Amino acid sequence: MKRAVILLSGGLDSAVALWLAKSEGYEVYSLSFFYGQKHDKELKAAEALALAAGVKKHRVVSINIDQWGGSSLTDKDMKVEDGDIDRTDIPVTYVPARNMIFLSIAASYAEAIAAQSIFIGVSQADYSGYVDCREPFISSMEQTINEGTVMAAEHKKPIKIHAPFINKTKSEEIRLGARLGVPFGLTWSCYRGGEKPCGKCDSCLLRARAFNEAGIIDESL
Repeated sequence: MKRAVILLSGGLDSAVALWLAKSEGYEVYSLSFFYGQKHDKELKAAEALALAAGVKKHRVVSINIDQWGGSSLTDKDMKVEDGDIDRTDIPVTYVPARNMIFLSIAASYAEAIAAQSIFIGVSQADYSGYVDCREPFISSMEQTINEGTVMAAEHKKPIKIHAPFINKTKSEEIRLGARLGVPFGLTWSCYRGGEKPCGKCDSCLLRARAFNEAGIIDESL
């Protein structure tokens, strides 16, 4: 069976990516990260999603990039600001080069288990100012991975980065996820991580708008 590594944050995008990979016949291996974020709500959600999806193996990698801060998600001296879904600037929740780091580690894992596919749920349509969610970055990372792995460079078995939602909106993702049977109630999106979603951060606002546009009830609320 063909294998795929799924970058599973515990949020909406990665959950739909996981169920999509399963629907396409992949044996799935999920990969989550503790990178020094201020709460573990998404990691717990990722674990629940992996269990519900019946993944072959779920791993959590610790990299602690909070050591140098630079993001309100990791820096204890920075607060997660209230959201503005119409913003044009880069939000303080952007974690420097996060997807570059995640994809590099995913490539190492993929090569170790002979998986030629990596799934990531990024979208440049709803990318919130995160530059590492754009198609040029994904294409560039795929090329770099295939220049720097023996599996691709020597054995001619290239690794493909699948970003199936790169040109889709979150509402389109949600409709797809509903058709695939994604348990949205298990996902977590809020940046602040309380007992319940705050409803005010960028991620909460984008999620609420997307479910409203999709005409689907958010089971997590």
